[in-house]
Amino acid sequence: QVHLVESGGGLVQPGGSLRLSCSASGTIFSLPAMGWYRQAPGKQRDLVAIITSGGTTTYADSVKGRFTISRGNARNTVDLQMNSLKPEDTAVYYCNAVQIHRGRYDYWGQGTQVTVSS
Repeated sequence: QVHLVESGGGLVQPGGSLRLSCSASGTIFSLPAMGWYRQAPGKQRDLVAIITSGGTTTYADSVKGRFTISRGNARNTVDLQMNSLKPEDTAVYYCNAVQIHRGRYDYWGQGTQVTVSS
């Protein structure tokens, strides 16, 4: 079992920045991918960005050029630097980790609220 803890959400004005962090703990064999998803009220949960253990990144078109995902040296942490935030970025952001060990398992954090408003 992998436990994910997120931090860094909050209220920010349009054009501002926030940094989200996620740390994985528990029984970790291999986390080939970690990422961030978000869910706005009344909408489905969508991919924001993912990063592999090798450093390959994928971003949603809506955040390209504004958000940057990175993994820590221990490879059990993932950060999301969010710049030039817009009101439409308002959502609950969830950390995700994929573990491969006798099968694929997806783990989720509890979510952290990001609100972009003046």
